[in-house]
Amino acid sequence: MGRARAPGTCPPLPLLLSLLLLQLLLLSPNVQGDCGPPPDIPNATAQVDGKTSFPKNSFVVYFCNQGFLKIPNKGDTVFCLGNGQWSSLGIFCNKSCGVPLRVPFASLKKEYISWNYFPIGSTVEYECRPGFRRQPGLSGKSTCLENSEWSEVAEICKKKSCPNPGEIKNGLINITTDILFGSEIFFSCDTGYRLIGLNSVFCLVMGNTVDWSDPFPVCTEIFCPDPPKIANGSIRGEADTYVYRQVVTYVCAKGFILSGKNSIYCNVNNDRGEWSDSPPQCIEKSKIPPTTSKPTTVTIPSTRVPSTPQKTTTVNIPGTTVSPASQKPTTVNVPGTRVSPASQKPSTVNVPGTRVSPASQKPTTVNVPATQRVPVIKTTVHHPTRTSKDKERSTSDGDRLIYGHTCLITLTVLHAMLLLIG
Repeated sequence: MGRARAPGTCPPLPLLLSLLLLQLLLLSPNVQGDCGPPPDIPNATAQVDGKTSFPKNSFVVYFCNQGFLKIPNKGDTVFCLGNGQWSSLGIFCNKSCGVPLRVPFASLKKEYISWNYFPIGSTVEYECRPGFRRQPGLSGKSTCLENSEWSEVAEICKKKSCPNPGEIKNGLINITTDILFGSEIFFSCDTGYRLIGLNSVFCLVMGNTVDWSDPFPVCTEIFCPDPPKIANGSIRGEADTYVYRQVVTYVCAKGFILSGKNSIYCNVNNDRGEWSDSPPQCIEKSKIPPTTSKPTTVTIPSTRVPSTPQKTTTVNIPGTTVSPASQKPTTVNVPGTRVSPASQKPSTVNVPGTRVSPASQKPTTVNVPATQRVPVIKTTVHHPTRTSKDKERSTSDGDRLIYGHTCLITLTVLHAMLLLIG
């Protein structure tokens, strides 16, 4: 019979080592089923939020690094298995172009619309948008280049053209750009006409082609109301309708006078017809008060003669046969004209004279008074003396000759003054 172990004694050493090893195995994460950090995947980064240990059946998702895109139908997740190992995951991120270029004249063909991965060298193709027509001889493809950019798309489509709008009656069509797809045209009417409908339309897609978005408007004529009637008068030029610029004339009955404009015409204001003025009135002649005419005063400015100096006018008259008696100077006063206050020189006029006796005669002076401080114009008449052979004439004959000479001198001086003034 074996010996019993005394109380308080230790178990054998080999047994202790076996127990310690079993405890270490039980405490190991692999034994417990936990996973460590997820594996590294090229061109991708795991989303772990700083964790380093993951329990069984947990999973980690990867995201592609900048400049790389996920390859379609490739996984991006790893799982912690029961043996403490992560599931396997291949490369799922690669370089790719972004979304293909968007152009106004064309769109991607339907088979490329759902794609989100475009590796280097891949190609997409375009087709014309509605409202555009295909240009022959041009390629509608674009390729993903080495720099992950798309090649330029050629303008393979041109806008379609709407039908020619032509003209509208009594109106105008304003084409600001062209009549191609997307353009707009405007309408307006001539003066005296009103636009019925839209004032503009667009060139839009209609099925497989393009056409104008709405029917074209029309221009209808604008009418004025009937011209107003007047008492004691009538209208000339009456009609069933009155259109723009049509004129009517008013006349009054006998015994009445027209007050106001006798004619008015049809005008247009804000697409409405209206008459240009109010109608006139017919007033009975007996009711018109008489009008007293006031005297009219007409002021005529006086004529001024420029301040030119005048010379003394000397009239030489041959003397007549008179008695050898001395004569006194004869003075004729002639009213002067308005001249400037400047000094004037006397003017000399030579007039053939009549015979006088051999007696000496003093010169006859004509004084012309001037207005407005004008110096006196002196006219001196010299009577040259001649020896008369007939000394037997009477004194009365000499007096008559003197009187005739005086009249002749006066007329001569007046004629000379008129010549100077004119």
